[in-house]
Parts: sequence; structure tokens; C-alpha cells
Amino acid sequence: MLNEVDQIDPALSWAAVYTRHQHEKIVAQMLTAKNFEVFLPLYDSVRRWKDRRKLLSLPLFPGYVFVRGALERRLLVVTTPGIHMILSQGDRVAIIPDEEIQAIQRAVNSSFQVQPHPFLKCGEGVRVIRGALSGMEGILVRKKNVFRLVLSVDLLSQAVAVEVDAADVEPLGNHAPAGRLCLHPQVDLQLPDSALPFHRNQWNVTGAA
Repeated sequence: MLNEVDQIDPALSWAAVYTRHQHEKIVAQMLTAKNFEVFLPLYDSVRRWKDRRKLLSLPLFPGYVFVRGALERRLLVVTTPGIHMILSQGDRVAIIPDEEIQAIQRAVNSSFQVQPHPFLKCGEGVRVIRGALSGMEGILVRKKNVFRLVLSVDLLSQAVAVEVDAADVEPLGNHAPAGRLCLHPQVDLQLPDSALPFHRNQWNVTGAA
């Protein structure tokens, strides 16, 4: 759930900026040069052409870069070339909970494969009980014999999935993990329609195959 701006340290809060198409990396570089703490999660993807294959490093959340300290130095952020806007709620910058950022960071920094995944509604979740991802919570999905833990960023209505061993997780019961995977349709985000992955009323839940 989104935190109230008044209850957090502006210098420590995470926000998301919406960038021009394929400008995520250059925006991240420019914000870093301005001494912002920046997080641009990437994943490897093999693209095939007729005569060759190429390994590309692509953004896990296309069109978005996470930045810390945007509340304090908003003008420095919005004047950065390649940035359309800072995602906001009403007249305030929308804050992304630290636990969501930390979960994505742990997944990206692990040795497991990470890739984009459709956003999931609230549902039965699991907790990783051993291994490098121990303590992380998400929704477990299965495709053939591969299990993945889905981690969501509510503000963006997007998610990523990291491969896990089904034996390394335990169920949380009938509640969403740590309250982080719930859809909040009542929140009126100032976000261009083109930024949404699909219409808010068209959420699809991925179940076990």
C-alpha cells in the first residue's frame, strides 16, 4: 500500500519516473550523474534474427526508472532529458514501498533467472524459506515444470518473476503476501494511458498449468 509522504524521509523514499521509449538507461545514467540513487532493474533476453542471435540487457519495467530522493529535488528530476514525468498521486509524488524495491533488488542480484510477468491480483501467496531468496514473499506460479515467484510493484501495476524451487517455499494462507500484491483501483495516479500495460479492469490471474 502506498505510504503517506508526510510519514517518510523524502531523502530515503523511492519514486518512479516515466521515460521516453527506450530511454531508461540514458535517464538512469543522467540521474546518477546528478547524485541520485537510481535503480534500473535489467534482465537478459536472447533476440533471434534469421542469421544470428544476440543477448540483450532489457529493462524489467519498460519505460520506468526508480529514483530515490525525487521528493527533495523534484526539479532536478523533471528537467532531466528523456523523462516525461514523475508518477504522482494527486499533487504529491507517489511513493513506492521500500519492501517492493528491496524484493526486486534481491531477485535481480540473485543467481536466478528473472523476467517480466503479468501483474497479479491479491491471492494466495508463498514465502521462500531457504536459499538466497529466503524471506521473500510473492505468488507462486507454474509453467510446465518451472516454478516462479511473482513480485509486484503496485504503483506500476507490473510484476516480475524469479525462478524458485517449489520445495523452498511455504504457503501464507489465503492472504496476499505482506499486503503488497493487492490492486488498488481507488488510487488516482497521474499516469499517461500509454504507460499502462493494459486496462485496469482487465487483470488476469496466472494459475498453475
